[in-house]
Parts: sequence; C-alpha cells; structure tokens
Amino acid sequence: MSKRPRDSASLGLDRRYAERIEEFQGRHPHAVDLVIVLALMGCAALGSSLTMPGADPPDHERAATALMGVSCLALLKHRTHVRMAVAVTAVCTVAAVALGYLVTPLLLAPVMAALYWLAAQSDRTTTRAYGLTTMAAVTLAAVFSDSMGHLSMLLRTIGPVFWLLMPLAAGKMTQLRHAYLQSVQARAEHAERTREEEARLRVTEERMRIARELHDVVAHHLALANAQAGTAAHLARSSPAQAQKILDDLTGTTSSALRELKATVGVLRRPNDPDAASLEPSPGLGRLPELVSACESAGLKVTVTTEGEPRPLSPGVDLTAFRIVQEALTNVTKHAAAQTAHIRLAYSGNRLTISVTDNGSATAAATPPPGPDRGFGLMGMRERAQSVGGCLSAGHRPEGGFEVTTALPLHSHAPEEGTTP
Repeated sequence: MSKRPRDSASLGLDRRYAERIEEFQGRHPHAVDLVIVLALMGCAALGSSLTMPGADPPDHERAATALMGVSCLALLKHRTHVRMAVAVTAVCTVAAVALGYLVTPLLLAPVMAALYWLAAQSDRTTTRAYGLTTMAAVTLAAVFSDSMGHLSMLLRTIGPVFWLLMPLAAGKMTQLRHAYLQSVQARAEHAERTREEEARLRVTEERMRIARELHDVVAHHLALANAQAGTAAHLARSSPAQAQKILDDLTGTTSSALRELKATVGVLRRPNDPDAASLEPSPGLGRLPELVSACESAGLKVTVTTEGEPRPLSPGVDLTAFRIVQEALTNVTKHAAAQTAHIRLAYSGNRLTISVTDNGSATAAATPPPGPDRGFGLMGMRERAQSVGGCLSAGHRPEGGFEVTTALPLHSHAPEEGTTP
C-alpha cells in the first residue's frame, strides 16, 4: 500500500529532472555539445588503450589520438551536418580498427553517438543507408583486423553490429517520442482553439437570442402603447369614458413591458446573484387572450380560430409560437392600415401551423417602411422558427392585406432557446 505513492513521487521527480535537463539543453546547446564531445573523446582515448590479455598495444598512439580527435570534433556539427558527422566518425573508426586497435564500445563511442543523432534527426531511408554502410565498413575492418584474429568469425561480426544497432534503435525511439509529443501538443492546441471558437459561437448565439427577445418585447409593447395613446387622444373629447378605459389599458401595457424587459435583462445576471430578479414563467400560447385583449384596446380587432385538437408544446416551441404571433400583430398595428386581424392555429400530425392575416389594403401592408430597420421583425420571426426546426413565410395576399405563416413542430428539433421571456 505504501509503495505506490513513493513510486509515483519518484516518477514525478525523474520527470521534473528530465524536463530541467531538456530546458537547459534548449538554452545552452553548444555548451552541452562541448561537454558530450569531451566525454566521448575520453571514452575513445580509453578505448584505444585497451588490448586483449597478453597482447601488445599497437604502436600508433599519435595516429590513433589524431583519428579520435578528428572524429570527436566532427560531432560538434551534428545539429546541422549530421550525415557529415557520421561519415567522418565512420572513416576515423575504420582507420583506427585497421591500425590494429581493439573494437570495443569505448572505441566506437564517437560513431555510436553520430548514429544516434542521425536516427533521431533523419528519415528512415537516410538512417538505413548511412547506418548499414557504417556497420558494414566497421564489421569488415574488424574481420580483417589483426587485433581480433584470435576470435571466431561470428564474434568478429556480432560485436560491431550489436553495438552499432543500439544507437540506431535508441535514436529512432527518441524521434518517435518527439513526434508523439508534438502531435499531443498539436491536438491540445487544436482543442483549445476549438473551445474558444465554440465559446465565441455560443456568445454570438446568446446575443442574437437576447436581441430577438428585446426586439419583440420592446417593439410590441411600444407599438401597442403608441396605438392606445393615439386612440385615447382621438376619443378624449367625443368619448371620455372610453378614452379613460384605454388609458387604464395603457398603464397595464407599460407595466407588462417593464416586467418582461426586467425578466429579459435578468438572464444577464449570474444565477447565484442574490440581487437577481426572479424570472416569470416563459410566455406561451396560453397568454394569447391577454395579447388579443391588448391589441383590441389599441383599436385592432383580433379573432382566433383553432383547428384540430390542441396538444401541449415544448417550452421552446410554445415561446416561439407566442413571439411570432406577437411580432405579427405588432407589425399589423405599426405598419398596416387594418382594423381586423385573424389568428389561425391548426394542429395536424406532429406540427402546428400558425397564420396571422390582416385586412389591410394592398398598398398598406404589415411590412416595415424603407429604412435601416427594415426587415428586422420578419428576420427575427424567421430565425425563431428555424431555431426550433420550423419554417416561416410572409407576403401580401391577392385579396389584400398581409399574411404571416409558420409551421412549427410540437417538440423542438433543434436546441431550444432559453426559457426566459
């Protein structure tokens, strides 16, 4: 039970040390290369002094020292000219073996280091070509060397091949590890970019949703308030009692606008904010009578017919249906010279078809006048219908007036909008 935390701690410590070494190597590459070359030069010098028991060392000390020095100095260029470093170290090693020096890992240290860097930096084809050529040259030199004449042919070939294969395999493993780490880093960066794009998309969608809500709430209630105020001013002298009733309705219209506006802005607060306003239930077709009554107080007579058996709607579809009807009636009140409007609700299968028509003239339709705000209402209704998997069409009727028709699923086929009004 107590070994696992200790093993995990030791692995974490080893990883931190490895990261520190790699970081230091990245900051001071030339200093690290110089230390490695000096260590390899010491290994090569020690290797050139080794002989078989009872055998005399070759009498070529100066030549061996020069060969090993040139071999180690060539390694200083392994970062930019790794193939040249392999070629130089291979030639120097073959020459030293031909002079009669014993083939040992210490003598092969420079060429082994060059092969490691070659495998870590080059592709498979280059590694295979230079590696096999180097192994063949060193093995042939060992086979015909006088220092290994007392060994069998099998041992003469196995030794050099084994020691030169090791750095090639290690270098290729290092290359694969670096490639894996780069792919992991690339995937992490891609995931981070994707998260940022998704977050920006969500923010944009939320801004569009809130913009639609604010447009529907403000435009509808202000249009009704304007129509009610105009009607009350018109009837103030001829029918004071009716004008007073309209003014009372105007107070209710403005109060309703303030409530819905407060609830809509309330979604911008944090859920755990103690000062956040308590949100009302999402409006739906259940509030259609209230909407009809408000329009009638503004002088627009609205009739509602229902075809088929009414069925419950999902919250998103219910909100979308109410907002589309609300916006259509708002356009009638603002832009159409109409006295009546008709709302038709048709339940058929799994869909609800809503049509809002008015009796305005062909030249005075419920469409916004030319200007920078033209089409925002129709655009918002179309976006709302599409957000729940429905569709919307709007246009003039041949017999006069304007018609808005939308077909909505009873349950949303797309991610629903928030349930806040």
